[in-house]
Amino acid sequence: MADDREPCTSPEARQLDFWLGDWALSWPAEQFGGEGGERGTGRNRITKLFGDCVIEENFTTDDGSFRGHSVSVYDGSAGCWRQTWVDSSGGYLVFTGTFHDGIMELRTGPTERDGEVLVQRMVFTDITPSSVEWAWQGSRNGGSSWNDLWNISYRRD
Repeated sequence: MADDREPCTSPEARQLDFWLGDWALSWPAEQFGGEGGERGTGRNRITKLFGDCVIEENFTTDDGSFRGHSVSVYDGSAGCWRQTWVDSSGGYLVFTGTFHDGIMELRTGPTERDGEVLVQRMVFTDITPSSVEWAWQGSRNGGSSWNDLWNISYRRD
């Protein structure tokens, strides 16, 4: 019988471990409905579940106006990460992606919106033990170019 924990302890399955912990977040407020020149703030707690196989995210803005939850797992048979996101606005997104050259990128599949095909992605960059930069981006040309929609700076609590 195969070791059920093996996929969860492979180097690939540990690529998102940089995200684990409690984080203080900040972003340009205007990117999420706030006033220009101000900063939005929030918290994110990232933990592991189910024998360290699943990474769970619990996100909230400090004012409580928005909450989100994701679960992520490395799919060894497909060679990629899979994430499902749900939130307090009724949002539901499914991502797949990989970690390459120090950058974690997770993308949605293409969807049609207002007659255009939209692809969205989140990108984790500038990863250090105490900080991470996260960008939510959209593309209307199949990923040839990207527009920033929401940029969050993570700082360890």
